[in-house]
Amino acid sequence: MERSSTRLWRRRELLATMGGMLLGWGIGGLSGCFPRTFPSSSRESPVFAPGSREGHPLRIGYLPITDASPLLVAEALGFYRDEGLGSAELHLFRSWAQLMEAFQAYQVDVIHLLMPAAIWLRYSRRFPARVVAWNHVNGSALTVRPEIQRLKDLGGQTVAVPFWYSIHNVILQMLLRKAGLRPVLGGEGEVGAEEVRLVVLPPPEMPPALASGRIAGFIVAEPFNALAEVQQVGRILRFTGDVWKEHACCVVVMHETDLEQAPLWAQGVVRAVVRAQVWMRRNRQEAARLLSRSGRAYLPHSPEVLERVFAAHLSGYESVLQHPEWSPLRIDFQPYPYPSYTEALVSALKETEVEGETRFLGTLEPAEVARDLVLEEWVRQAIEEVGGPEIFGQPATWSRQEHIEP
Repeated sequence: MERSSTRLWRRRELLATMGGMLLGWGIGGLSGCFPRTFPSSSRESPVFAPGSREGHPLRIGYLPITDASPLLVAEALGFYRDEGLGSAELHLFRSWAQLMEAFQAYQVDVIHLLMPAAIWLRYSRRFPARVVAWNHVNGSALTVRPEIQRLKDLGGQTVAVPFWYSIHNVILQMLLRKAGLRPVLGGEGEVGAEEVRLVVLPPPEMPPALASGRIAGFIVAEPFNALAEVQQVGRILRFTGDVWKEHACCVVVMHETDLEQAPLWAQGVVRAVVRAQVWMRRNRQEAARLLSRSGRAYLPHSPEVLERVFAAHLSGYESVLQHPEWSPLRIDFQPYPYPSYTEALVSALKETEVEGETRFLGTLEPAEVARDLVLEEWVRQAIEEVGGPEIFGQPATWSRQEHIEP
């Protein structure tokens, strides 16, 4: 009874903190679609002591978006078993709030999480979470109604984001500032011609909301942008990877206690994820079919939609790309967590409007966050084992300069 009460308190505390921020997806948005969704009652799921690995299967929490692909492919191809971790339990969640709740309750061991949300979790919630690798780069876009031709046309309109602490919200507000538009968070009613109302919507609701005219656009992870294209309800206005070159969106997050008390086990997870990213870069269309609902249904989308996301080029979007010299892919895979990105993201968050308590952002020093939040040693070693940074098209120097040009 005491354990159940503690879990209930954790649940209420987390949801109360997030409630005012309207974070995450709608709880019912994907209800009934997947047999492997995580149970809503924490009493139905075992909780293991942090750092205890004996008799403890690897439990992975994910949302059904392409950002999760390497974690899923590593299981599908047996890479976790190769590392002596056995078969992973894949637990699908319907919201970012549920995913973080389960992670904080130690019901899952490894999750993919929006990088800004990882910053929020460690420094606002003061939960001992660490980033151990990037899960992918790019993978998101700003999709608008077909008649909208430029950012300025969004003035007086409503645009949806999936999460306040997301690269989507950060990049969207960069674009709006450049267009001379001011974001207005939440609420109802009309906004001025130089304003854009931002609302949080569950990603599955975004294409229908666009089709019905409830919103003028949305910025979100794939494959919902591709889905809007296939359904002919929206068009891509900008790819986020064409605003911030090879930015991380979701990252691999683990418990700090596991990293300290079970380092060999944790390193096996990192190696498996790195191997999965190598395979996905070499087998993009096969990955789409593997993940689609025509197979084991890791993701609830058709091969047609996922193959569009995993395409090896962006031909047909020449009028959309403002930085074709970057040769961006719709989604790509590169696991090394560049400190320069973390530092730039912390600085960008300080200039981004979000709902909720934000005073903690003012206390963050970018270089210190890069050192404290991210553990780069193990992923660096794993990359060396598969052939070095060049395998991922990255420089051998383990450093880069951030290119942010909205």
